Order: sequence, then C-alpha cells, then structure tokens
Amino acid sequence: MKKFFPVLILITLVIFGFATKDSMRYLPNESFGTGEVLKYKVHYGPITAAEAVINVSPEIHTVNNRPCYKATVYGKTNGSFDLFIRIRDTWQSYIDTAAIVPQRSFRNIEEGNYRKHETVDFDHYANKAHVEKKKKSKRERKTYKVSDNVQDIVSGFYYLRTLDFDNMHVGDKTTVQGFFDEENFDMEVEYRGREVVNTKAGTIRAIKLVPRMPKNDLFNGENSITVYLSDDKNKIPVLIQAEMFVGSVKINLYDYKNLKNKLLFASK
Repeated sequence: MKKFFPVLILITLVIFGFATKDSMRYLPNESFGTGEVLKYKVHYGPITAAEAVINVSPEIHTVNNRPCYKATVYGKTNGSFDLFIRIRDTWQSYIDTAAIVPQRSFRNIEEGNYRKHETVDFDHYANKAHVEKKKKSKRERKTYKVSDNVQDIVSGFYYLRTLDFDNMHVGDKTTVQGFFDEENFDMEVEYRGREVVNTKAGTIRAIKLVPRMPKNDLFNGENSITVYLSDDKNKIPVLIQAEMFVGSVKINLYDYKNLKNKLLFASK
C-alpha cells in the first residue's frame, strides 16, 4: 500500500489542479458592454487641442483562453497643435469580461519624433506581466512580478465603473493595483461626492473622484486630476480636469453611442 501512496498524492494534485485552474475573481458589471463609443474634445486652456475616442469592440475576443472586451483609446492632436507636437497615440486593453482585469495590453505611442511600441501579456495565475518592446527591428522581452488583480491604465477606468458608489461616504478611498511603464504602483482614488457638471454632451449629474498622483514631471500635485463619472448605471467618464505644470487640461465628452443603459441628464 505504501508504494501506491505517492501515486495517489500525484493523482490528487493533478485533479485538484485542474479543478482550481480557473480561480480568478468575478465582478458584477452592469455599466458597460460591447459596442460602446465615447468621444471627447481635449481643451488646453481656451484652445481645443486634441480629440480622443474610447470604444469597446462589438465582438468578444479570446485572450489567454478567457473572453475579453477589447477596449481602445485613441488620441490625436489637431489644428495648430499638430505643428507644435503631433500626437497619434493608441492604447488598447483586452479586459477579462468576468474579472475586469487586463489579459493583454498594447501601446502605440507617436508623439513628435518619439515612438514606443509595447505589448504586455498578463498571467494572473502566476502574478506576472510579460513585456515586449519593439525598437526599430529589435525586440526586447522582460517579465515582472505584479499584484493580484493588477490593472493597466485603460482597464483601471473600466474597473472603477463597476464600483458601488451608493454605499460610499465622502472621503472613502479605493486602491487600484496597477502596472505601467514596467513598474508596479498603487493608485488611491478618493470619492468626493456628487456634483452637476456641464459637458458638451449636456448637463449631467456626476460622481466626483480624485486619484492621488505620485510625484512626476507632468501633473502639478498629488490631487491634480479630477474625474467625473455619470451618476447612473453607466458611470462613463463625462469630464476629466487636470492641472499640469504647463497649464490646465480639460477632457470633455461631446458624443456617445451604444451605452448599456440610458444616460441620465440633470433636470433643468
């Protein structure tokens, strides 16, 4: 009997391993789905400097054997700003439909003469991020340890849309574990209550959030960004205000389609 004992342990481990292979979390999501399109004007002071589009592909994609939303953020400068610095940036995240975490992300950055092409594959079972950067004809690959349920920049916004703000009090904080530019970070987001905001899409009741920014050369202070989400089931970003060292920037919703729920406007 003793000689069969190791075999029995091995069989048990194999069966147990298959039984718990899919051990990722599940987050309810009533806020977004396939086909959603959000369009924004980016204002630098009084000037409309750029435009941005955030969309979710109409189809569900499979990455790492998991169904995913394909979310894409595209931003470009326009008018005279193209002469100052031409920007054509694409950020993409394949977001697990059940766990609301990224399975894969892409960045294609074109800002003036600067170029960056990066792919990150996330292994949420091993808590690893596999980063591949392309520089001209050369490819560089590295692997990093990451936190449980880690987010990239794009998926982090969609994750915030799944939170229940009705049960929060002003001053409550949510911590988002993130991975960006080959570094882990903890983003603390503070709930600041409700406000009515004016956007190019209309006057909207909004949830006010302030993420705490680490020291950097871009944003002026740790409370330099304010994000307003629509105060309804969609919780779409309707307005983002940022205080930068070079001036104030406002990202303003002007068009949308294929929302999962009706967008609620403030009463006149």
